[in-house]
Amino acid sequence: MDAPKALLFDFGGTLDLPGSHWLDRFLENYRRAGIEITRQQLDPAFAHGTDTGYEAGEAMRERGLSETVTFLIDAQFDHFLNSAPDAIRLQLDRAQGGAAALKERIAAGFVEDSKRGLAASRELLSILARDFRLGVISNFYGNLDRILAEAQMAKLFEVVIDSSRVGLFKPDPRIYQAALQAFALLADEVAVIGDSLGKDCVPARALGMRTVWLKPVSRNGHVDPDAGAADYTIHELHELTEIQW
Repeated sequence: MDAPKALLFDFGGTLDLPGSHWLDRFLENYRRAGIEITRQQLDPAFAHGTDTGYEAGEAMRERGLSETVTFLIDAQFDHFLNSAPDAIRLQLDRAQGGAAALKERIAAGFVEDSKRGLAASRELLSILARDFRLGVISNFYGNLDRILAEAQMAKLFEVVIDSSRVGLFKPDPRIYQAALQAFALLADEVAVIGDSLGKDCVPARALGMRTVWLKPVSRNGHVDPDAGAADYTIHELHELTEIQW
């Protein structure tokens, strides 16, 4: 089989800081800011923030990366104030400098990590663009184009599919069909690269697209029942240049 004509990338956990899920990154930055919290305790607040972002509609369209992260953290704190265990709320109340300063520390760490990851991805994409048409497909908030432009990556992508813009969310295969239509390519002419087996590899593979799983660090040592949906498994994004298609 020939090499694919196009590469279709997930965004969060794939391009911004490869192999690191946003939940895990928020967790790390809460802990850096001095909050003792587990992934299980953060997960409901993270989900609430994500859903709030999806529901915000036009209010998200012009937000850059920093503004988006701040919005999500505000929503997470709203959830904590209403539903978190007393021990978590007490830590938030007693944080050095108050809640506003705590939010700023969490957001600043997250954004700094993202910018570093995006810069590295931009260099790699510039190399890949010599041989492939590029696209990005993400469950995002309607402002993915704004984020890409801010990161000086917009010109690298021929196709940008933002779930909130098209009204379809992974793992719905129709969002991948929308990408194929935008590329005007057949399924086997496009390879999907993402850090989620269930949201990226499984639906894309079902359509006949080739799949590359960027295995998250958190999955090392785990047995993943959907691993067969990945044609290739990589641990670093630069390994894409080494795949023998």
